[in-house]
Amino acid sequence: MFAAIGVIVVLVMVFGGFTITGGALGPVLHAIPHEMMIIGGSAVGAVIAGNSMKELKGLGGGFTKIFKGPQYKKQDFLDTIFLVSRLMKMLRTDGPVAVEPHIEDPKSSPIFGEYPKLLKDETLVHLIADTLRLVVVSSGTLDPHAVEEVMDNSLKTHHHDTIRPADTLQNLADALPALGIVAAVLGVVKTMGSIDQPPAILGGMIGSALVGTFLGVLLAYGIVGPFANRARQVIEGDAAIYHVVKQIIVASLHGHPLPLVIEAARSGISHTNQPAFADVFDGMRGR
Repeated sequence: MFAAIGVIVVLVMVFGGFTITGGALGPVLHAIPHEMMIIGGSAVGAVIAGNSMKELKGLGGGFTKIFKGPQYKKQDFLDTIFLVSRLMKMLRTDGPVAVEPHIEDPKSSPIFGEYPKLLKDETLVHLIADTLRLVVVSSGTLDPHAVEEVMDNSLKTHHHDTIRPADTLQNLADALPALGIVAAVLGVVKTMGSIDQPPAILGGMIGSALVGTFLGVLLAYGIVGPFANRARQVIEGDAAIYHVVKQIIVASLHGHPLPLVIEAARSGISHTNQPAFADVFDGMRGR
């Protein structure tokens, strides 16, 4: 929603300011379709040339994130704390045999089943289940630091894949001013081919050419660049939930008391999504 509002504000301020200062929108609007065909078409072609189908699909998902915002809210972070803490408590008190059915088939697990939104996130489920499988098959002999390293590698790989839409958009934003110059140069070439025309006509042709530079810069710094930044914010914000999982598992394997483990995970969440102390510990008493 804020992305759409921002784009509207940018366009209203730019074109409104131009009009208020006496500028005529007619020539600009007349030139925009042709210049957009050159700039937009070459931008789309460059994106297609530089990415595989997987990245292109991810870019579409990136646009969805821009307008929908973060997937996870405060309640989801609270549910993650409850889910992982219960599994680690079960591992500590009842042993690996009790945990094994839940991690071998999370979709059939009554514990995972209490959190349907989290169960839909395959990355989160695999991070929990695969890590606990390592613990179970090693009979608890794994070094917690080694487990942390494995989880860090998994999170790094996931982050590298999910952040690509933001990187693609940023690369596109960096290229748009140059593509605007390409459009402007072609406009100048066209103008030079009509040098015998009256000054009024030449002035209109030069103005149309300059619209290309204008559009390239406006799209880069007013729309696509901010979109790239917003996509990065949303992706990194949602990725924080995986670090909650890591914090609880690793701290539990170190043998820290469960209240300390939970508080360390809770306090590491950004204030926007951080559950209250009472919400976490009151919720844990009932589970």
